Amino acid sequence: MSAPDAARARELVLQHGWNATAYQILNPGIAHWFSTGGDAVVGFARHSGIRVVAGAPVCAPERLQDIVAEFAAHANSCGDRVCYFGAGARLEASMRGDGRHGTVSLGAQPSWDPRGWGSIIERRASLRAQLNRARNKGVAVTRWNSERARNSPELSRVLSEWLHGLGLPPLHFLIETETIALTIDRRIFVAERAGAVVSYLVASPVPARCGWLIEQIVRGHGAPNGTSELLLDGAMRALAQDGAEYVTLGLAPLSRHSRYEGPGVPAWLALVLRWVRAHGRRFYDFDGLDRFKSKFNPEEWEEIIAIDDRAPFSPRALWAITGAFGGGSPLTLLARTIARAIVQELRWLERR
Repeated sequence: MSAPDAARARELVLQHGWNATAYQILNPGIAHWFSTGGDAVVGFARHSGIRVVAGAPVCAPERLQDIVAEFAAHANSCGDRVCYFGAGARLEASMRGDGRHGTVSLGAQPSWDPRGWGSIIERRASLRAQLNRARNKGVAVTRWNSERARNSPELSRVLSEWLHGLGLPPLHFLIETETIALTIDRRIFVAERAGAVVSYLVASPVPARCGWLIEQIVRGHGAPNGTSELLLDGAMRALAQDGAEYVTLGLAPLSRHSRYEGPGVPAWLALVLRWVRAHGRRFYDFDGLDRFKSKFNPEEWEEIIAIDDRAPFSPRALWAITGAFGGGSPLTLLARTIARAIVQELRWLERR
């Protein structure tokens, strides 16, 4: 993306960004389409002839339906279809039930008004114990400015340690790991122990909701138990003090708080998602992520909706979504995942 287009997209996000994913369209690897009127931007990744949109068009709410129609017309003129991932309540309300779109839930995201965060901690003895455990180990949380974060080899080291321990290869699209480079509007909170960085948290703005998305919590090898909780606690209190009214921890795929097996889900899709949740634990801990986000007593669980421009929701749309997150062919992602698992198993055997 050219510098002028990047600046233009950022300006629109800061003016109209309502979806939790809005700022993420500025991440590396996201393509951009601008409306002819210059008042809207859509961030997307193209795979298998489908433009997988990150969230929803970024525009004034009264322009949403017009922008959706204009973007679809442009995509169709290029021979592409459109699928929205993480569409959000506004876009879903305008499309659900019209008979022309296939709409399914693929997860949920928890949210809070951070001004009530202190009372949540007061009511949860288990959370206080986790916070105290980290503090007793000498962990302290501070906010770093953009320049310090961008130029920090310690943050790069912690990210490398974290990625090394994941079951899946690094993903992209709305799970981009390289977020530190674009820190001009983000908030970076860093956990240190004995003068060394052990973990950090990245919060991205959701401007139209006076809110923030906790985009990443990255743990290095030296982070004791309770570090993630302490980071989140520090971020929530700081964001509330700065006037935030909304914070979300982002997507929990196939969350038990979603309707991914509910009415209206095509039988083939329910079967696939049930199989992934049952057999994908070796590579992605669905239940563990769900439990982590649930223990902070969210005020709301927002459905993560995917909307296909054909009804019913199609296998091709799911294939394209997987390709967008994998940064290429889903088969390549599967091969890389299996190879990574084999290497990890060999390392574990060597340690034994």
